[in-house]
Amino acid sequence: MQIDLASATTEQIYNLLIGIVAPRPIAWVTSMNIAGQLNAAPFSAFNYMGIDLPIVAIGISNRPGSKMIAKDTAQNIRHTREFVINVVDEAGAEDMNICAIDFPAEMNELKIAHLKITPSLLVKVPRIASAPASLECREISTIEIGNNRIVLGQVVAIHVKDEFVDQAGPYILAEKLHAVGRMNGLGAYVKTKDTFFRMPRMTYEDWKLQQEN
Repeated sequence: MQIDLASATTEQIYNLLIGIVAPRPIAWVTSMNIAGQLNAAPFSAFNYMGIDLPIVAIGISNRPGSKMIAKDTAQNIRHTREFVINVVDEAGAEDMNICAIDFPAEMNELKIAHLKITPSLLVKVPRIASAPASLECREISTIEIGNNRIVLGQVVAIHVKDEFVDQAGPYILAEKLHAVGRMNGLGAYVKTKDTFFRMPRMTYEDWKLQQEN
């Protein structure tokens, strides 16, 4: 199958991209509006973009049925310039799914999902207490492209529960953290428990030696 996306519908493009670009990490974002009301929502158009400065990017489409109105998360970040990305593990997957519901703006997803929050270190937005790890972020820029808003944020503080850290690095014990990833649509997710495999990266000298043998 080959498709020229210039002639494809938005639904077709969505169905194909989310199936091909997978698995994807999930940014379970807590944010706050200018009145101090909290919001929590997951986004799987997410990854880190660099380490110096430490940059993350989140793609947030506008509200369903509207090509102009931003979702609460995007509006909150634009107004306060702060947000927290909470990691989703298997234990938190169902609560994350509740936060994915398009609740009216005045409803607090954290309270609906019975999630406890805890203060962040540097930003006003709290983090989800049960999350295995969280990234405190400050907005660098929000880029509007078509019906999308791409949020670039600088990570200013990191929280990780001690049981998921090897202090020698420090390194994240990803095999113990059991993060959940997003696959294609229709509620498809992937677990990472007991699925890791190791494949050391080769140097050029290693590769040449392999060819000679």
